[in-house]
Amino acid sequence: MAVSLREYRARIKSTESMKKITRAMELIAASRIIKAQQRAQAAAPYARELTRAVSAVATFSNVDHPLTREEENPKRAAVLIVTSDRGLAGAYSSSVLKEAERLAEKLRSEGKEIDTYICGRKGEAYFKFRQRPIVQAWTGFSDQPSYDVAAEVGAALIESFLKEQGEEGDVDEVHLVYTRFRSMLTQEPTAVRLLPLEVVEAEEGGSVERPDPSDVLPLYEFEPSAEAVLDGLLPQYVQSRVFFALLQAAASELAARQKAMKSATDNADELIKKYTRIANQARQAGITQEISEIVGGVNALADANSGSE
Repeated sequence: MAVSLREYRARIKSTESMKKITRAMELIAASRIIKAQQRAQAAAPYARELTRAVSAVATFSNVDHPLTREEENPKRAAVLIVTSDRGLAGAYSSSVLKEAERLAEKLRSEGKEIDTYICGRKGEAYFKFRQRPIVQAWTGFSDQPSYDVAAEVGAALIESFLKEQGEEGDVDEVHLVYTRFRSMLTQEPTAVRLLPLEVVEAEEGGSVERPDPSDVLPLYEFEPSAEAVLDGLLPQYVQSRVFFALLQAAASELAARQKAMKSATDNADELIKKYTRIANQARQAGITQEISEIVGGVNALADANSGSE
């Protein structure tokens, strides 16, 4: 019993140490998620208005721009998957990877090949472990993304999209898979098409509707031309969509990590209670056994003395 008691005391000590770590990580995630939410909310109006402007130009002009042109027979699609750089965030990365797999299966059923782009070490490790090719990966910023990174990612996607069909590295479509932040309790894996230009959701809970011509035409004057406006707006549109997705994913990652660490802390509390109860039972059993041995020895000695008399 003494050995078992020492073992349970060691388990209690190690679980208490683990609880301190998970509690600290929970508090860190809780302190950082507010800033992440604020950044995502601050970026939403720009993404919404830029989407509205691009939609207006594309809808009310007859410009055949390369970024809005639909291929008659698309053969290859680029998929950008946004995951986390670190673990301990519950099912955050696995959920977005499952959504990416569903999208890839859908695209393959349409006869399209997939070029995979990754943001986050978890996604990179997932594909490398399965020996699947990755065109390009960006890591080290999942919980604090910057616009410079989004611009780099957007430029790489646009470059692939603008290549002629049949040229090395060309794609006919660009898709984005990320986790949309709904609330502290809900984070939703989402897949959207970026290119060719498609009006997509601009912020959580709503979408940008195609504007009515009577509302838009007085508000927008295309100078020097609609084509020049699209040349300037479309790259910014793609980069802003990527940046907004990175911000949403960062808030989702921190929320998932806080939730996972709170669950781990609660589980550690339960383990400590369980091990403490078992240790007390082992200690009481040891004491009972020692008392029984003492009483048995006293009785044996008393019997021996009475026999000698």
